[in-house]
Amino acid sequence: MAENITNNAAWEQAKCLPRHIAIILDGNGRWAKKRGLPRTAGHAAGAETFRRIATYCKNIGIEYLTVYAFSTENWKRPREEIDAIMNLLGKYLRESVETMERDHIKLKILGDPAVLSPELRELIDETADISTRYEGFQANVCLNYGGRGEIVRAAMRYAEDYKAGKAGPLTEESFSNYMFSAGIPDPDLVIRPGGEMRLSNFLMWESAYSELIFTDVLWPDFTERDIDAALEEYRRRDRRFGGIKK
Repeated sequence: MAENITNNAAWEQAKCLPRHIAIILDGNGRWAKKRGLPRTAGHAAGAETFRRIATYCKNIGIEYLTVYAFSTENWKRPREEIDAIMNLLGKYLRESVETMERDHIKLKILGDPAVLSPELRELIDETADISTRYEGFQANVCLNYGGRGEIVRAAMRYAEDYKAGKAGPLTEESFSNYMFSAGIPDPDLVIRPGGEMRLSNFLMWESAYSELIFTDVLWPDFTERDIDAALEEYRRRDRRFGGIKK
C-alpha cells in the first residue's frame, strides 16, 4: 500500500477498523532455519515483531490485540526452545512493568499460569495489577493456552457454581464469563501468518464469527504493511452473523 492507514483519513471516517484483532504467531522456527540460525533466534525476532505490531495497532485505534504465544501443546517442544521462550516472556513482562502505565497499555495473560515459574507468575500478577489503574489499549498474550481446554475449564467452573447455587441457567453470555477472555469482546479478525490454514486450538469459542485471514509471511517478517493489507481485506468482508443483508 502506498500509505499506512494511520494517514488514511477516508479509512478512519468509514470507521471500518475492528475493535479486536487476534494473531497466531507462526513461522519463527522456519524463519530461523532459512537463515541457518537456531530456532531460539526466530523466537527472539518474533518477540520484536510483536512489540512493533502491538504499537502500530495501538496507534491506529485498535482497542484489543490478542496473540497466541505458547499453547498447551507447545510443551512437547525441546526443553531448550521452551526455556528460551519463557526467558523472552520474562524479559517482555519486566520491561512492560516499567513502561505500560506510561504508555497506557494494559496487559492480560490468557491461559493457565499454574505450571509457570514463580517469577513469571509474580510478573503476571504485577502487570495485571498495573492494568487496573487506567484505561487504554489492551494486549492479551495467550500463554499455556488451548481453546478446547479453556472451554472444558469454563464448563467445570460453571458446574461448580451452579451446584453451589451461585449460577443461574446457562446461556452463551453467562458461559462467556467463565472463559479466560471474560470481559473482552470477541475478535473481529483473526490473522495467521506462516502459511498454515488452521486455527490450531486458538480462541475456539471466541472466534465463532471472526473473519479469518491467512498469509504466507512468516511472523518475524510480518510488518505494518501486512496489518494494513489484512485490514483492507477485512473492510471488504460482508459480516452478516448468520443474517441476510438488506
